[in-house]
Amino acid sequence: MELVRARVTNYKSIDDSGWVSINGVTCLVGKNESGKTAFLQALRRLNPVPGTSGDFDLKDYPRKGYARYKRMHQKRPAIAVSAEFRLSDQEVDDIGLLSSSKVLVHKDYSNRLTWDLEFGEPPQGAADRRAVEEQLEGMLPNFAYFDDYSAMRGRISIEDLLKRRDDPDGELDDADQTFLSLLAAAGIKIEDLRMQTNYEHLKAELESAAIGISDAMFEFWQQNKQLRVDFDLSLANPEDPPPLNKGTILHVRVWNDRHRVSVSFDDRSKGFVWFFSFLTYFSNLEEEPLDNLILLLDEPGINLHAMAQTDFLRFIENRLAPRYQVVYSTHSPFMVDLKRLDRVRMVQDLDGPGTVVSDDVLSNDQETVFPLQVGLGYQMAERLFRAPHILMVNSPSDQIYLQVLGDVVASKVGSRLDPRWVLIPVGGADNLPTFVSLLGDSHVTVGVLMDITPTKRKRIEEITERADPVKWVEVARVRDADIEDLFDPGLYLELVNRAYARELTADLTLKSISGSNPRIVERVTSYFRIRGIDGGEFDRSRPAAYLLGSHAQMRDRIDESAIERAALLFDRINSLLPSSNGAAEEPVGLGKVRAVA
Repeated sequence: MELVRARVTNYKSIDDSGWVSINGVTCLVGKNESGKTAFLQALRRLNPVPGTSGDFDLKDYPRKGYARYKRMHQKRPAIAVSAEFRLSDQEVDDIGLLSSSKVLVHKDYSNRLTWDLEFGEPPQGAADRRAVEEQLEGMLPNFAYFDDYSAMRGRISIEDLLKRRDDPDGELDDADQTFLSLLAAAGIKIEDLRMQTNYEHLKAELESAAIGISDAMFEFWQQNKQLRVDFDLSLANPEDPPPLNKGTILHVRVWNDRHRVSVSFDDRSKGFVWFFSFLTYFSNLEEEPLDNLILLLDEPGINLHAMAQTDFLRFIENRLAPRYQVVYSTHSPFMVDLKRLDRVRMVQDLDGPGTVVSDDVLSNDQETVFPLQVGLGYQMAERLFRAPHILMVNSPSDQIYLQVLGDVVASKVGSRLDPRWVLIPVGGADNLPTFVSLLGDSHVTVGVLMDITPTKRKRIEEITERADPVKWVEVARVRDADIEDLFDPGLYLELVNRAYARELTADLTLKSISGSNPRIVERVTSYFRIRGIDGGEFDRSRPAAYLLGSHAQMRDRIDESAIERAALLFDRINSLLPSSNGAAEEPVGLGKVRAVA
C-alpha cells in the first residue's frame, strides 16, 4: 500500500487541511504554530506502530466548535483523518473483488475506520464487504512518529520504567519508547538490567548495540567523528531526584577521543542527542516485521548545525526513502531539498479556515515561504563561493556598470570582462577578510576591484599574510576613484538627475558639486547631505539602476575616453586569470594594476 494523499479535518488547529498529495518524501514547510505538528499527529493516529496510542480524544476537537460538537459526538462522530492509498497489482489480486487500485479510509472520533471502495461487482452481503475491509486494515501501513521529545535520556531508572510499563494506568512517553528500541536492537530484556545477574554479558550487549548505531550515525554525521556512545549500570544515588534515587540506573555517556573525556548523554549537544536517538529508534524499526511503514518526522534535526541538517537530508534520501515513505515538517531552509521542490507542501494558519496545506508556493505569505527564499539564496551564494575565479567589487551598482560597460566595449572594440569571473559585491574593504574566509580553498583566482586607499591597502595586506595573495585592480590613475569615475562626469550627473528627478528641484551640474574631492560620487553625496535631499542620503545604486533600465538609449552617450578606460581596465583584470588553455600566465603578484586614462 502506498499513501497517495491525506486530509486532516476537525483536529486541533485544523478545520480542514485540504487534500495533501504525498510523495516518497514529502516536506511540510511552515512557520512555528502553523499546524505542521497537528497534521503529522493526526496522520499518526490512523494506524500507529504497535506500542503507541492511536486514539483520537474529544479534547482534540477544535475549540471554536467544541461545545456544539460535544452534543452530537455520540451520534455523529466527526472524521479526523482521511487517507487515499494505492494498492499494488498483487494486493488487488489478493483481494479479488475491487475494480480500482485506489482505496480511501477515514478515522473518526469514535476511533472507527470506514472505507470508500469500488467493487467490480457488488459484494454478496455485508459479511463479504467486511472481509474485504479487514484485509485492507491488515495491509494498512504503520505510522511511526518521531519528534524532539523522542530523544533518549542520559539516565534511566530501570525500576521506574518497568513500573510504568506494567501499570495499566501507567504511560510511556516517546523518550521511553526510544530507549526500549535500543534494548530491542540489542536483544536485551529490561528485566535483565534490573537483576544485574550477568553484568559483563549485559555490558557486551549494550556496547554492541552502541557500536552498531554509532557506525551508522557517523556515516552521515560529519560534524565530529571523535565521539562514541557508552553505556553503564550502577545503583541509584539516594540523593538524586526521583525516580533516579532508587534501584538500578542505566547511564548513557558520550566519550570524546580528542579530549579523552566522557560526559552524560544529556550534556551533549541537543543535535547529537537527537541524531543518535533517532538512529536508535529507526534501527529497531528496521528489525521489526513492519515492511509497510511510513515515517513521520516532526521538525527533524531542529538543533543540528546547518551542515548537519544537510547530512540528515542525505540520510533521508539514501537510508530512509529507498524503503519507506517519509513525511517531515520543517521551518529550516537547510532541511529543504531545493532540487526537489515538487516534494514541498506549504503549511499556513489562516484567519477563519485555520491550518491549510498546499503545494502552491505563490499563494502563501512571505513568512511561510521564507525558508525557501533563504534556501535558494544560500544555494546561489554557495555556487558563487565555489566558483574558481572570484572578482570582489564594492556594491551591486559596480556589477551593473561592469555589465553595461562590458556590452558597450565589446560592441566597439571587442574587449570585455572574461566570463570566467564571478562578481561578488562585498560592501567595502572592511568586509574583505570575511568574504575571503568564506571562499575556502575552492578558488583559483581572487581579485578585488575597488579604489585602494592606504586603509584598504592595509586590509588586503593583512589578508594575504594569512592566505594566498589577493590581487587588486584600481579603477583609475587618480589617487582616489570609484568605478563611476570611468564615465564622463557630465554623463554621470545626467544619470543622477534622471534617477532623482522627483527629489531634485534643479539638475545637478559640475559647478553645483564643485569641490576638491576627485571622486564624483563623494561630491554628489556631500551635496545631498548638506541640502537634505532625500533625507540627506545619496543611494549610488539608483543611477546604476537607471542606466541598466535605459542602457539601450544611453549606451551611445558613453564617450570614447570612457570606452578606452573600460577596455584597459578589463584587460588588466583579465590578466589575473590563467590562460584559457590551462597554462598560467605571467603572475601579476601582489600589487596594484592601474587602468590608464
